[in-house]
Amino acid sequence: MKKLMTCLLAGAMLVILPVIASAHVTVAPAESTTGAWETYTVKVPVEKDSATIKVVVKVPAGVAFQSYEPVPGWNVVVNKADSTVTWTATNGGIQNGQFQRFSFVAQNPDKAGTVDWNAYQYYQDGSIVEWTGNEDADYPHATTTISKAVSDSATDSHGKKATEKSETNEDTKSVSVVQWVSLGIAILALVLAVWTFVMKRKK
Repeated sequence: MKKLMTCLLAGAMLVILPVIASAHVTVAPAESTTGAWETYTVKVPVEKDSATIKVVVKVPAGVAFQSYEPVPGWNVVVNKADSTVTWTATNGGIQNGQFQRFSFVAQNPDKAGTVDWNAYQYYQDGSIVEWTGNEDADYPHATTTISKAVSDSATDSHGKKATEKSETNEDTKSVSVVQWVSLGIAILALVLAVWTFVMKRKK
């Protein structure tokens, strides 16, 4: 009986722990490169019966905020003076059992390292959850590891990698070759068909 209870408890923890972990405010991606124009996405779940009506994200030092993606039902205020981005609900906010994503573009620092995304989650009941602790805290902040960019992964002003451009060009060339080969085969088949028809008519 004791072994059975232990197994049941272990199984319950395996189910509960991922749920707890997924309830954190997160920022993706967790890894990027120096100088890149990255699209970051803040994921905000609701852990309480009260709705989340405001989310404030502190932009890390060295990260240059560029633009945000509009989200229906939310107003956005970018305050460059204190390096914050604030999303405020205009129609109910995020309800219990729901989550919302907020995306924006920012340019990474030129120096490799780790940047911390401190976030503040405001609930309708007046409570505030501060996601500002380290990874072992009850309310940890999200982090992004910035690695040194290599030449073949450099990005342009639109955030598109040079390697992606090269791959796109190669794909275009491959498609063109295939199209020409297919066209040649089709023409050859047509010529053979016409020749066969003419020969039959002669007989």
